Amino acid sequence: MICSASSEPQLKAIANEIETRLREDHARRAAAVDGFPASQWIVLDYLEVVVHIFHRDKREFYSLEDLWGDAPRVAWETATSVS
Repeated sequence: MICSASSEPQLKAIANEIETRLREDHARRAAAVDGFPASQWIVLDYLEVVVHIFHRDKREFYSLEDLWGDAPRVAWETATSVS
């Protein structure tokens, strides 16, 4: 999964929210976390899924979409809550 942030605080907030939701809602913890907001790129490795959170400029520079362009795409669906 690749996503963008517009600032370093937003980059950190996205990473923290992903970690919190997966830990609290699904009892999942990242196998590895690398990077930090000042590097403008954070990677959360959940083994089955790797999450890349880039500052917009870094995302354009590294262009991971081009590296993984031939990989199958998975349609994203928002989870619905069960009441």
